[in-house]
Amino acid sequence: MSQPARPIVYHIPICPFSQRLEILMELKGARDAVDFRTVDITKPRDEHILKLSGGTTALPVMELPNKGALKESLVLMEFLEDSFPEPAIRRADPYERGLESLLITLADPMIGAGYRLILNQDRGKTEELKAAYLKAAENVDAFLRAHSKGEGPWLFERFGWAEAAFTPFFLRFAFIPYYEGFDLPEDGRFERLLEWRAACLAHPAAQQTSEEEIIKVYYDYAIGTGNGGVPEGREVSSFVFEPHWKDRPMPPRAKYERRASDKELGLL
Repeated sequence: MSQPARPIVYHIPICPFSQRLEILMELKGARDAVDFRTVDITKPRDEHILKLSGGTTALPVMELPNKGALKESLVLMEFLEDSFPEPAIRRADPYERGLESLLITLADPMIGAGYRLILNQDRGKTEELKAAYLKAAENVDAFLRAHSKGEGPWLFERFGWAEAAFTPFFLRFAFIPYYEGFDLPEDGRFERLLEWRAACLAHPAAQQTSEEEIIKVYYDYAIGTGNGGVPEGREVSSFVFEPHWKDRPMPPRAKYERRASDKELGLL
């Protein structure tokens, strides 16, 4: 009997929503069970991928041969968890699964606040945006203090479902201290969250990218241009695959003072 075709995931390797799926499959020891196909977001989207995604440019999107397509990272995580049930990453107990889901709902406000901060170009708004980010982080910290089980850094006894969903954003937010000179303060208010973040970032299943890559590739976000767009006065997006990010210099930190040229960024 022939083996069923592998699910195909069209993704951006640097994208946190895509990394959620990669982490999940690493935890299962089954990354090769999914055909991850890289999309260059600096180029017009392929018509086939647009059709799969219903005409939007959002990624990742999953193609299931002879079935159809699915999108939204948490939906795709659930599909993969059900399709490759061993080892189970989600909790078996319904209450514990509920806690995982509740913690993940707290990701969205923190994600939104973090991206609004990095995209901001008005220095006068920075304190307001930092306060919103800290408030969202306080809610995550409070949840972990109230509901964590066991003595380790995780929600339960191991890196699991909620960690797989959160960790990509902990890594992306390396751009906040670099470009904003700001991070969660070590004053006790965020002790539980900082412990969790450090453990998540160090986990072997979450090493698909690095702080250096994030800082270099996301430079355009720091000057207000996202999703592979080309900033005004430049010819190339910082999201291009070539030159490789390893061959580029570290970008200037001073996002509010000036904008680096393609040459300064090692893009030309």
